[in-house]
Amino acid sequence: MIRILIADDQPLIRMGLRGMLEARNNFEVVGEATDGEQAHLLSRDLLPDVVLMDLRMPRVDGIEAISRIRRDPRLRLVRVVVLTTFEDQENVVAALTAGAVGFLSKSVGPSELADKISAVAAGGPGLSDDATLALLDNLKTPRPEVLQSGQHIELSALTDREQMIVARAAHGVSNDDIAKELFISPYTVKTHINRAMTKLGARDRSQLVVIAIEAGLGRPR
Repeated sequence: MIRILIADDQPLIRMGLRGMLEARNNFEVVGEATDGEQAHLLSRDLLPDVVLMDLRMPRVDGIEAISRIRRDPRLRLVRVVVLTTFEDQENVVAALTAGAVGFLSKSVGPSELADKISAVAAGGPGLSDDATLALLDNLKTPRPEVLQSGQHIELSALTDREQMIVARAAHGVSNDDIAKELFISPYTVKTHINRAMTKLGARDRSQLVVIAIEAGLGRPR
């Protein structure tokens, strides 16, 4: 059972999401937050597996709430998925930098929402196609501060196979599709990604993607 906390200031949105999610046997909505501060506090109390986080909320917005959750040592296993109407480059990058592991539009269908939540809860990616494109478009050229930091040198710690797999992950390709393309098992793909995360100091797959794209490994082909 995947335990979910919904954070959104609109009651009708919370009600609709609760009904949609609880209609599935593997989801349990454990709480609702009306702003970012409450999202952080309820996360501490309820320890959900996944927080569905709106961005535009009163008092404390979604980006700050994500940062608070990510900095809280008690919540290291809590994974945040942004669910918003503002799926632009700036918000995608800000949310992933703050610590979100997924980014979806509120126009997403029930099946895709359920699939992304399940993927995130299992440690996988949770980016919509549009969010992935926004991230790629925003980061397709390495920024000067990244080059000066030596991030491109850190990639030399990856093996050729790890770089190949991380590059595909940076384009939003799933583990299963990477495995089919390279004729290896999904478990092997996951192992390579986990090793790359360890070598680059990425806290999760989403940050690994950001690092790879900023360093030029995930530039659009």
